[in-house]
Amino acid sequence: MQLEIGTKAPLFELIDSDKKLVKLADSAGKNVVVLFFPAAFTGTCTKEMCQTRDELSFYNTMNAEVFGISVDMPFTLSKYKTDQNLNFTLLSDFNKEASTAYGCLYENWILGLKGVAKRSSFVIDKAGVVRYAEILENASDYPNFDAIKKVLEGLK
Repeated sequence: MQLEIGTKAPLFELIDSDKKLVKLADSAGKNVVVLFFPAAFTGTCTKEMCQTRDELSFYNTMNAEVFGISVDMPFTLSKYKTDQNLNFTLLSDFNKEASTAYGCLYENWILGLKGVAKRSSFVIDKAGVVRYAEILENASDYPNFDAIKKVLEGLK
């Protein structure tokens, strides 16, 4: 099931890379960019997260909070965040609840691995409504950051 634009975004409560609980509901009044990615320390994921890091000032000017979410453990995400100098929140969806709610979980990924988040991008407005949704079937495909930015500019 894919989230429809114009519907309420599923709420989530996930542990961040600092082992703190982060609730989507606490971001009310801000735009939110949610970037699901398959796995820390992999090529396309690292490129995506580093581009987000390098462009964070744009998201800040759009009053947008950015969350990178994978099924990696918080400890892995902490090391990844440090190694890549990431300057935004990484969340662990180890129990796969958010990935399932957002309709972006591979049943079967590579090497027989199951239950990995698909590379997906969502923009949620200040009222908690989905304004952009992109779920990529191929893990090596790249998010449409231009479309994400255009949606955010329209929400300003």
